[in-house]
Amino acid sequence: MQQYWEFPGGKLATGESAAEALVRELAEELGITIRSFDHLCSLEHDYTELRVAIDFFIVREWQGTPTGIEGQALQWLKPSEIAPDLLLPADAPVLVTLSQRSA
Repeated sequence: MQQYWEFPGGKLATGESAAEALVRELAEELGITIRSFDHLCSLEHDYTELRVAIDFFIVREWQGTPTGIEGQALQWLKPSEIAPDLLLPADAPVLVTLSQRSA
């Protein structure tokens, strides 16, 4: 089975907004406290067994040092340095939006 890189984040808890999930998930996964962020885009993707809807955010400011709390590897890359086929299929389309913003 192929291993994919993915952006940090996860499922929304019951009654939780996408922004609230962002703050919670980055604290749980990376050990950071989000100070400032902007919504980037929303995407949907159909897998064989389910459809996912994902909100992507640009985190502008945070407190703490990002660490793989759950044992995951971390890597900082520019959008142009990321091979789309190494990302989860639902995540790969955001590279176009990120590339357009950094151009």
